[in-house]
Amino acid sequence: MNPAIDPYHTDPAASRTRQQRLLGVMRREKLDYVILTQNAHIQYFVGPRFGWTFSPAAALAGDGRMTLVAPSQPKDAAADDVRTYEAQSFSTLRNDQRHKSTDVLLDALKGKTKSRRVGVEGSSCGPEITARLEAMVVDVEPQIYEMRRRKDPDELAKIKKAIDGTAAMHRRAREMIAPGVNELDVFNELQAAAVREYGEMLTGTGNDYACGVPGGPPRDRPIEAGELYILDLGPAFRGYFADNTRVTAVGGKPTDAQLEAHGHIVQVFDLVEKEVKPGKSCRELFEQVHAYLNQKPWEFEHHLGHGIGLFPHEAPHLNPCWDDTFQEGEVFAVEPGLYGEPLRAGIRLENNYLVTADGVELLTPFPLEL
Repeated sequence: MNPAIDPYHTDPAASRTRQQRLLGVMRREKLDYVILTQNAHIQYFVGPRFGWTFSPAAALAGDGRMTLVAPSQPKDAAADDVRTYEAQSFSTLRNDQRHKSTDVLLDALKGKTKSRRVGVEGSSCGPEITARLEAMVVDVEPQIYEMRRRKDPDELAKIKKAIDGTAAMHRRAREMIAPGVNELDVFNELQAAAVREYGEMLTGTGNDYACGVPGGPPRDRPIEAGELYILDLGPAFRGYFADNTRVTAVGGKPTDAQLEAHGHIVQVFDLVEKEVKPGKSCRELFEQVHAYLNQKPWEFEHHLGHGIGLFPHEAPHLNPCWDDTFQEGEVFAVEPGLYGEPLRAGIRLENNYLVTADGVELLTPFPLEL
């Protein structure tokens, strides 16, 4: 697409806004630089999206100057100094790209980080960088993940487009699911539906395409009448993920037990839409839903949901292992499920929501029926 008419193109101004928020973190932590090595964070703060086979790097200085080291010269990068490193030699991808990009980055920062405080992503910035900085290194990855919780308009546009892909996938699933259809054919047809919706390759996919079980990858087997087909779909559009689930009764004749379990799960969404607003405890919501579903004759044995964005699972965590609270601007998935042998083998439904100032906006208004 032409960036001038592409509604999903990342405006450098949006990236600059996120850089300003990172500068606020730097001021609070008294940092002179932040170095970024995760591709998702370089996309978030600078704009260009690089595939997993590349090892770009970026550095934001305390005066607001952004340096980007990339495998090729990108367009519309929110950077003041763009340099390239040798990612390929005579068309062959190099395996030492991190060393190559680090050499270029440290040359750009030569003499500027010695005895300074430098923020890094603690989980991924290795000694090939940190050992050569001669600086005091501070982990700012938790603050970056906290920043990512509230989605900017350009991010929300990509997430909504990713969700459009799942809507197309679920429509195709309802058209083709029938006894005897192979799970691999379902998987292939659903990927194709998302590609047609996006008009380009997927940048991620998932999650569950196995029939008659709670989840798993597609298998080379025909689906059977009476099974429930849980399709938990998580394609990504330009790095941003959707994640929502629908269930189809193979053969179109759900049992009384399946219908009863389905009805209980649908009620959870009414509770979510009534309860969630900024400041609501995610753990408390989990406990409310857990108490409700565990009164039923089947089992609810996993998290209630999670945020989505540049990673399939991010904050907020609707999970008793975390103590998050909902914030305005977050996008999250809610996926209650009930499982047991009488259900062959369970029902899980999943909606995506945007947290607004006074509640939530449903982003997945497509059918829930079996």
